[in-house]
Amino acid sequence: MTTRDKPNAKQRLRTVGWRELVALPELGLHGIPAKIDSGARTSSLHADILEEFERDGEKFVRFCVDWGGERHHCEAVHVDIRGITSSNGQTQRRYVIKTPLKIGKLTFRAEISLANRSEMKFPILIGRSSLRRRFLVDSGHSWLQTPGMGPAKGQKQ
Repeated sequence: MTTRDKPNAKQRLRTVGWRELVALPELGLHGIPAKIDSGARTSSLHADILEEFERDGEKFVRFCVDWGGERHHCEAVHVDIRGITSSNGQTQRRYVIKTPLKIGKLTFRAEISLANRSEMKFPILIGRSSLRRRFLVDSGHSWLQTPGMGPAKGQKQ
């Protein structure tokens, strides 16, 4: 096999549009509209923090996600509290969780900060740490990994 015959990393990456529907299966959240943002380092989910607690020696955080006309009560292993700089330049201390994230047919563990995104159009933002080595972003399209939502073949959105 010559060098030309070997697939390169870009050929193995899936392509996402600038917005996709995603799922956080361990949190019971499915079909969440997400903004794909390679300019943001960390992914972020709109949540109201309820409490921090320990179970079997591990730190957890309990929170609520208001989405789809319902209040979803969730809990996840609390990985860290970090200073995250938002798009307006302000640094906020946020809880960071690690949970499976599903985009299209690919499910992987992702670090996601919990923040107040009530003023944002999308309840979840997918940052470049989650995209790295998995996806290419085509900013001229939407819903490329979302069955039934994508454009007809050859059509731009």
